[in-house]
Amino acid sequence: MPPRKKEYGIKRASGSLVHFRPPVSATTVRRHSAVVPSVLTFAVIVASGGLLLMIEKGMLNSVQTPPPRANGKKVEYRLRNSDAAVDVESQIVQEIRNRTIKSMCGQKNMPHSVWSLSPLQRKTLLQHILVNDKHHFLYCYVPKVACSNWKRVLKVLSGTLANVDVKVKMDHRADLVFLSDFPPEEIRHRLRHYFKFTFVREPMARLLSAYRNKFGEIEAYQRKYGAEIIRRYRKGYAKDKKIAGNDVTFTEFVRYLLDEDPERMNEHWMPIYNLCQPCAIEYDFIGSYERLESDAAYVLEHVGAPQHVSFPERQTWYKPVTKETLHYYLCTVPQKFLKELLPKYILDFSLFGYPLPNTTTEYCRH
Repeated sequence: MPPRKKEYGIKRASGSLVHFRPPVSATTVRRHSAVVPSVLTFAVIVASGGLLLMIEKGMLNSVQTPPPRANGKKVEYRLRNSDAAVDVESQIVQEIRNRTIKSMCGQKNMPHSVWSLSPLQRKTLLQHILVNDKHHFLYCYVPKVACSNWKRVLKVLSGTLANVDVKVKMDHRADLVFLSDFPPEEIRHRLRHYFKFTFVREPMARLLSAYRNKFGEIEAYQRKYGAEIIRRYRKGYAKDKKIAGNDVTFTEFVRYLLDEDPERMNEHWMPIYNLCQPCAIEYDFIGSYERLESDAAYVLEHVGAPQHVSFPERQTWYKPVTKETLHYYLCTVPQKFLKELLPKYILDFSLFGYPLPNTTTEYCRH
């Protein structure tokens, strides 16, 4: 009988282990030791920054220390590209995220099921959850977080699209099944038994992506939203009937968001919290746009997708939001507006582990 392999992992309070493969070389060991402190430092930043405003608002009073997983399930994150360091970091990020969600969502003023939401909140949520009955999963899509490519994947899995690389314009409604299409008892069944996942993104990077796409490229958005924003926030244009709406500034967009009700926003800039309600639904996996390739591969393997179905690569025309680009745009906005904007997205920052952006005058000089 061969000797039992040594187990490696992070010890939980319950005594169980979060498993990962043993390091394969001294180099990998060194990479492990570098990864863990950096992620833990990141967690401290989140705790002191992202949660600070919520503490001030009294939303974290009497919080009990939760178990590592929001739904009590063990993290199983497979290795990809033989990179054990990436896998360890993924596990830690998931643990931090799930602990935070468990803490926040345990508060009395938070919803604890889909049926405790208001009719408007529930309608928004159910209209953003896509269903695949063959592979038994639910995906809450978030605009500007690779949702078009996920919809391609769903269409391939359902057989309505040949492959993810077919060059066709994405129809965001056709050949897709939404949870809102089902009666309450069938919704309950799928919520109880299906694998549930969503993907999140740094909130300000998502906003900037929506701004550049909708007001820089989409004429329908320029006419519907851009023209109105200019009339409302640009001096001397209140009664102008011939505004194209294609030159909205980022500051004007931010001012518009300040006057909007998060529950009634357009989905492209509605907070992720309002779209996917992570307190009302216990997601089995919350992936990150910043780790899209590896997290998407994990989900596809977990739901049993055929080997030939892979997540699409980004289009060649795609213009990513870099740290430098985000820094530039945020620093063009007066600090008073940003200070008013951040509370609208504070749950996205805090629940999903994103530190608040640094927009101090000194930072913006660099």
